Amino acid sequence: MPEDDASYLLCAEEAFFFVDAASAAASTCTTAEQDDGWCSGAEQESASSFVAELIGGEADYSPRSDYSNRLRSRSVDPAARADSVAWILKVQEYYGFLPLTAYLAVNYMDRFLSLHRLPQEDGWAMQLLAVTCLSLAAKMEETLVPSLLDLQIESTRYIFEPRTILRMELLVLTALNWRLRSVTPFTFIDFFACKVDPRGRHMRYLIARATQMILAAIHDIEFLDHCPSSMAAAAVLCAAGETPSLTLLNPRLAVNWCIGLAEEGVSSCYQLMQQLVGGKRAKTAAAAAVNLCSDEVLSCDSSSCTTPPPPKRRKRSPPPVIT
Repeated sequence: MPEDDASYLLCAEEAFFFVDAASAAASTCTTAEQDDGWCSGAEQESASSFVAELIGGEADYSPRSDYSNRLRSRSVDPAARADSVAWILKVQEYYGFLPLTAYLAVNYMDRFLSLHRLPQEDGWAMQLLAVTCLSLAAKMEETLVPSLLDLQIESTRYIFEPRTILRMELLVLTALNWRLRSVTPFTFIDFFACKVDPRGRHMRYLIARATQMILAAIHDIEFLDHCPSSMAAAAVLCAAGETPSLTLLNPRLAVNWCIGLAEEGVSSCYQLMQQLVGGKRAKTAAAAAVNLCSDEVLSCDSSSCTTPPPPKRRKRSPPPVIT
């Protein structure tokens, strides 16, 4: 196919969004074995400028600003979202997907739900969306992707035919304007960890621990009010707080890491992250889930509620209907 004829296949995302800030951090923050771990001033300035560009564009890859309030008011079902997030993380663990794959799947799902309403009957539409978003995320990040049928494991109520998922993929891609190479907290973790630990002595721990915290945070709708860079900064700060030689860090100092970080946003997200690590956020989320279930039980009578299907039976997926 001639080059001009193929040009329409390219999406319109800016080129610099196809490179993680981790690449910039890798070129500026060396290990202790190389130059004693110090970064040159010119390299730091170049990387900081690059990260500032990413921060400036991260809102384009986030759900609409009213999305978290719609979840709180139950205009969007928070229990259904929680079930979908839990399922995505189970599949991620089952297949050994990258943490970024799980985060992207939830990001696609949240962005879609902030733009479109799904049918609420029987929960099939939400499950179809979760399978679709995980399929898209896996295609973006994984080298080995299970078939669409094999992807549907871990206690799914329905099994969707591949052609149904592919049709839904097109709907999601259109809704997201084909912007799948999202800016996420993982875009910034390496760079921020370098700022916290410029000698690189605790880099691996900081990145691994911050990754755990970010995956735990996607369960909690309160983190939807915070941008990816703030989440990354908060997670790295919390991880640093667990490291004896780095415990004197102040979250207010994070705004000096690069242009674009807001002190209020980082500090607020840092407090939420501390509660999450301490277990308070998890207990609150669990209590909220119990209340949601209780409300649903109390609002149902024998004529309007049906028993769920036996776990071994699989229902054929209905066609996707998006309003």
